[in-house]
Amino acid sequence: MNKNKKKPNPIDIHVGGRIRLRRNMLGMSQEKLGESLGITFQQIQKYEKGTNRVGASRLQAIASVLSAPVSFFFEGAPGEDTESAPGMAEEGAAYVVDFLNSSEGIQLNRAFVKVGDPKVRRRIIDLVKALAAESQD
Repeated sequence: MNKNKKKPNPIDIHVGGRIRLRRNMLGMSQEKLGESLGITFQQIQKYEKGTNRVGASRLQAIASVLSAPVSFFFEGAPGEDTESAPGMAEEGAAYVVDFLNSSEGIQLNRAFVKVGDPKVRRRIIDLVKALAAESQD
């Protein structure tokens, strides 16, 4: 392994992860995002992994295509000051990001949002909690 190889900056990794999160929330492929920006899906992969830094103008274009403010990509970034309960916001945000970055999390979220009846939604939550409790026994 090349010891001189530069490691990605934690902010670049975070911004890339947020790009992936937003893209997945919209159900958009890397190919479609790349096409909208006039770049390859491989370039999108590099942005999402943090191996390539996203320039300001490119980030603005990505934000526009993904219908999100530029600030979205920096929310919960490493080193960001959090006023209330330091540590708790980052842990909660990381948990949600990890969940929504998983295939199952995306599928569950999309399906759950389509359930209109609040009583049915409550029953789904109760079911998932019961199944989680069973798996810990």
